[in-house]
Amino acid sequence: MTAESGARPRITAGAVRELLSDPKIFSELPAGLDDDADLALDSLGLVWFLHQLELRYGLEVEPSEAFLAEFTSIRRITEYLADVHEP
Repeated sequence: MTAESGARPRITAGAVRELLSDPKIFSELPAGLDDDADLALDSLGLVWFLHQLELRYGLEVEPSEAFLAEFTSIRRITEYLADVHEP
């Protein structure tokens, strides 16, 4: 199902990990990085992550202060996206 058909795609931890592996976000995201390991996205990395999320999954996320507090690990990013964007 695509975003165009009205169904929202399920964003998994693997999908988040793949997006974060983009060299414009993290130049070297370790393959064995635990889903709960602390991450620190800089502002440009966050903008690029959100851009890729929209391009690949059709999800538009407007960042806010509360939103930024949630983006501290792969698991927290995945949970945030599930809470906000899944039916």
